[in-house]
Amino acid sequence: MKASALASVSALLTGMAILLAGSGMVGTLLGLRAHLEGFSDFAVGVVMSAFFLGYVAGAFVCPPLIRRVGHIRAFAAMASLSAAVSLLYGLAVDPVAWWLLRLVNGIALVGLYMVVESWLGAQVEEGRGQVFAVYMMASLLALAAGQGLVLVYGPGELASFALVAVLFSLGLIPIAMTRAVAPTPVQTPHLSLGRLYRAVPTGVLGAGFSGMVTGAFWGLAAVYAAGRGLDDGGVAAFIAATILGGALLQWPIGRLSDHRDRRRVLLVVALLAALAALAMLSLGDAAPRALLLAGAVYGGLSFSLYGLSVAQTHDRLQRVEALQATQGLLLVNGIGATLGPLLAGAAMQRLGDDGFPLSMVVLLLLLAGFLAHRIRVGAAVPEAEQVDFVPVTRTSPVAVELDPRLAPGPDGRQMDER
Repeated sequence: MKASALASVSALLTGMAILLAGSGMVGTLLGLRAHLEGFSDFAVGVVMSAFFLGYVAGAFVCPPLIRRVGHIRAFAAMASLSAAVSLLYGLAVDPVAWWLLRLVNGIALVGLYMVVESWLGAQVEEGRGQVFAVYMMASLLALAAGQGLVLVYGPGELASFALVAVLFSLGLIPIAMTRAVAPTPVQTPHLSLGRLYRAVPTGVLGAGFSGMVTGAFWGLAAVYAAGRGLDDGGVAAFIAATILGGALLQWPIGRLSDHRDRRRVLLVVALLAALAALAMLSLGDAAPRALLLAGAVYGGLSFSLYGLSVAQTHDRLQRVEALQATQGLLLVNGIGATLGPLLAGAAMQRLGDDGFPLSMVVLLLLLAGFLAHRIRVGAAVPEAEQVDFVPVTRTSPVAVELDPRLAPGPDGRQMDER
């Protein structure tokens, strides 16, 4: 990567990393505080699902706002709103209040993503693929780093929520001070999910189930780990290990899929992730290190499902159609993430802590069954027509424009229903 390409976006990457450290911290902090306050598992699932509902809504609410007031003002407003919400979590410890705050939090965060990602796309011409990879990796590392900050004051203290607010405020500074020229206005997605499903059913269902299992993880992993006997440090380590596993294994799994029927790779990954989730059933305070290892393996596998689903979709579409298709997958993934905490919370309410990994197992086996069916009834994409895998995480619809696979160029593939 040319140093100039990275230097031109260093302020954007730095600001976003600080913001995401705060976002990663607050998710775990809420789970631990809810556990301390005695919230029911289902109530926690409902609260956490509101964040992803806001995330989906923000994809449609935020673009008109950014167009109307500009990138800097919109970013400042969303960062300020996120900081205020972070403080209100600690001042109003109530499931109903938290549901509303998580909804607002989700809308604000996707707005922050949109501003930064549209700026990245406008700033980078050369080294686009490398910058995209650095951005995705930095996002996951920042989320993992935020876990350790939960231990500074502990989940029972208002100071912890104040620290989250500080991070959201500090993240604003590098971006507000940037001299980069504002990019073109952000557009609201216009999608036909039905047509997308008919074209690439494995990509759509893969993105949806990926959203359910990762949404359940972000929403209830802290509650599950605390229920298994881990202290606050153990909970933070468990979540950080799962995130780091997702960061480390995506690329090798993806590269493996570049030379095989990607549906089969998705099937194997889903089955192995189900086995890793099953391993969590017998682990807890008696084997905390083993639980961390199981979490890391589970994260490496489950976090790869979305990137594989996106690559599978790109394999089967023309380049000109892939942009909107990928935005559609992001929307499907967000809907799945909204449902995931609800399903896992209901399972934990009925079955106890074991309901968390068991719900993951059921969802992953359902996905595996669908993939096995599609492999039987449809042909694979020839290896020569496959695109390269690129590690991706769920951010905003604007991020797909950074994907190097969508760079202008000739592409003869036609949309089909293989």
